[in-house]
Amino acid sequence: MFRRCVLIVFGLKNNVSAIYSVLSKHGIKTIFVFFDDCWNPTYTAGRQPEPKPGVHNSGWVRDPGELLYTDTTLIKTLEAYVKDVLTTFKDDKRIVIWDLYNEPGNSGYGNKSLPLLKKAFLWGREVNPSQPLSSGVWNSSLKELNKFQVENSDIITYHNYDSPEKHQVAIDSLKKYNRPLVCTEYMARRNNSLFSNIMPLLKKNNIGAINWGLVAGKTNTKYAWDEPIKDRSEPKLWFHEIFHPDGVPYKQEEVDLIKKLSYEKNN
Repeated sequence: MFRRCVLIVFGLKNNVSAIYSVLSKHGIKTIFVFFDDCWNPTYTAGRQPEPKPGVHNSGWVRDPGELLYTDTTLIKTLEAYVKDVLTTFKDDKRIVIWDLYNEPGNSGYGNKSLPLLKKAFLWGREVNPSQPLSSGVWNSSLKELNKFQVENSDIITYHNYDSPEKHQVAIDSLKKYNRPLVCTEYMARRNNSLFSNIMPLLKKNNIGAINWGLVAGKTNTKYAWDEPIKDRSEPKLWFHEIFHPDGVPYKQEEVDLIKKLSYEKNN
């Protein structure tokens, strides 16, 4: 079992290196994410199921998901995985942030995710990479998780798909920690989280801005979380994404605004 895990991590690291080589040619840096509590609870190795037509993120799986609670030996494998990857890329300038755990507590887990979150930060501190460690807060009701995340993150990251007014409230609540802020998920058009009203807000507050989605594809995230369209027809309003598969913008004015705000200097 251990040999198999070593081979899997070795293959993963080779794939990551290959992807980073391609991205670096285009001036793109990344945030590496280890664990995740979103979407499907179980998974298997091998060829993955095809996306369900019109269903948002139908192929996305939690990591480690339900397996963590059924396999008592898994935690040792997770520790080896995290430490190995961190050690290999600890000084790689193509990685800007290590996101140790995406949306801990999602899928109804709540504080059940806290032990793994704490271990992830412990393992990260033991390796001590040159890049900052973080875990993004995403749900204000998860108070114990949120407290641990913001107090232990080098850079505070967060998700917000709300309107500008609610987003500003979230910003104000995080600014008190006096650390750099990066919004690592935003832009859901149906929710009034738009490039036109959120990106200027983030720029004004000197916050890094990373929206969800780029090109409409297999993830099907142009469809809303809870509004499947199983006949594959086009949603009246795209939820996420910027470009059609052929590279044509969904809305040219959005692309123009992104370019303008990205290149103009702050006053």
